[in-house]
Amino acid sequence: MEKTYLNSEPDLLLLVSQGDEAAFARLFHAYHQRLGAFVFQLTGSITMAEEIVQEVFIRIWEKKEKLSQVHHFHPYLYMVAKNYTFSFLKKLGRELEHKQQWELTLSASTDNPYEESTDACFRRIIDQAVAELPAQRQKVYLLSRDEGLRQAEIAERMAISRETVKKHMVLALRAIRSYALTHPESNLLFFFLLLK
Repeated sequence: MEKTYLNSEPDLLLLVSQGDEAAFARLFHAYHQRLGAFVFQLTGSITMAEEIVQEVFIRIWEKKEKLSQVHHFHPYLYMVAKNYTFSFLKKLGRELEHKQQWELTLSASTDNPYEESTDACFRRIIDQAVAELPAQRQKVYLLSRDEGLRQAEIAERMAISRETVKKHMVLALRAIRSYALTHPESNLLFFFLLLK
């Protein structure tokens, strides 16, 4: 089954379900731009659409065994993306509401000149979370955040593929958000906004 699967989506899905990374890369390249355009229509944000598409494909890879039972990938992919996007937007709405409430509370209690500034507090927690990332993921994140490098530039500097850079960024952001949630002083996912 060397080259025959390239033109047959069911065979491609079967290979992905068995853990074939090359087949998954083909699936990703075949759909990621169209899916990005679809998600952009729902969110109105290119940055958000890119992150959601990456997250959707990571989830599909994590549950790849299910693909052997999928007969029509296009509708399946779009259903997963639509459901994830709506959940993402609802969550973001709740985060923004919590952020506004938190800012009102903070502004009512800013009499203490020794109190750590909000930005400094957020930065400290993010830095702690970044320090716990695996070395390569940490390097990708820091090259993006501190040096402002684009994904293609990071890939070139680190001699890894652009897809690997994207995957590291998505997983880094996910880990940082999870870390932030364990800290009472940042019990809102305002970090999502700060990490953009």
